[in-house]
Amino acid sequence: MKKRNLSAMIFRMTFMVMFISCSAPVKYYSAADFGNVPKTDAHFHYLTMDGRYMEFASSLKFSLLTPIWDGEVPISDQMKVCVSIHDSFPGRYAFFGTFPVDSFNYPGFAGKTIDRIRKNIAAGASGIKIWKNIGMELKDKNGKYVLIDDPAFEPVFNYLEENRIPVIGHLGEPKDCWLPEDRMSDPSDVTYYRNNPKYYMYMHPEVPSYDQQIQARDNILRKHPHLDFTGAHLGSLEWSVDELSKRLDAYPGFRVDLAARMFHLQRQSSIDYNKIRNFMIKYQDRILYGTDGEVHDIEGLTFERSCDNLRRGWFGQWLYLATDSVVNNVKGLKLPASVVDKIYFKNAERYFTIRKDQLK
Repeated sequence: MKKRNLSAMIFRMTFMVMFISCSAPVKYYSAADFGNVPKTDAHFHYLTMDGRYMEFASSLKFSLLTPIWDGEVPISDQMKVCVSIHDSFPGRYAFFGTFPVDSFNYPGFAGKTIDRIRKNIAAGASGIKIWKNIGMELKDKNGKYVLIDDPAFEPVFNYLEENRIPVIGHLGEPKDCWLPEDRMSDPSDVTYYRNNPKYYMYMHPEVPSYDQQIQARDNILRKHPHLDFTGAHLGSLEWSVDELSKRLDAYPGFRVDLAARMFHLQRQSSIDYNKIRNFMIKYQDRILYGTDGEVHDIEGLTFERSCDNLRRGWFGQWLYLATDSVVNNVKGLKLPASVVDKIYFKNAERYFTIRKDQLK
């Protein structure tokens, strides 16, 4: 009898624990929590040796990750800054290296690129960035535009996949890039392409189309299912979470960051709030917070003003993701704190750990 009573008591206690656990209220953050919760801006361009910006970010509980790109600022200049800040702020600052493509049409391109990747990792890089010049600028010997799924890149992707080296890929551009100005959804895209006409593909019909750019990227994800690949800027699928969901479901190694595409997310949530909120919760392990913000030495832009701009931008996006505050006529998603933690820092934690493995 005593044995049966004990078993019954254990059963009741187990049931009560399960009930309490299941019925525990979901935790949410408030605006006041902004400065207290660990956060990572996983797409931030640090273009100055001035370490005060890193100290400012740290004061707001931010870590920063810089992806170096093969664009207007020389790779060597970016690398010097990244290595310096990385060494000065270990555990709080990380960077992704990159490789140039100016030797694409010469013998040994793949081998030289792989050697460059090795040197990036040896210098402290947590991964490798691939930029939109592949697909939009790079041409082969015959003058044909080269997309990222060109066979010449196959040894490089094999190496990245085999050595588990994370990749951030900015391939393609927002769909606005291929549309006339009066059909663009984001006013900031209008400004950007007016100031950067060479990247305004609507004016360059000879360049591979938007669909071709996305298909080439998807081909890489399909060929390399174990490649750790983050699609920068919502994977250039910012206009439709339905299209983005298809890729996240099809390619297990695919992730995305939010950098410079929050407007598109907010626009969609103003149309169908629950769809966007449910999307963020469903793919909480595959989304990284990032802004595409930058700091640099520009005459006339003071340190104080730069920091104020950063704080306002970071705080406004915190309100949208973590609270239900209405900002610019858009209601915040008020994601559960556990989801916010993943998007804001847990999904990027591994980038701040120095690689221990030996590259082949």
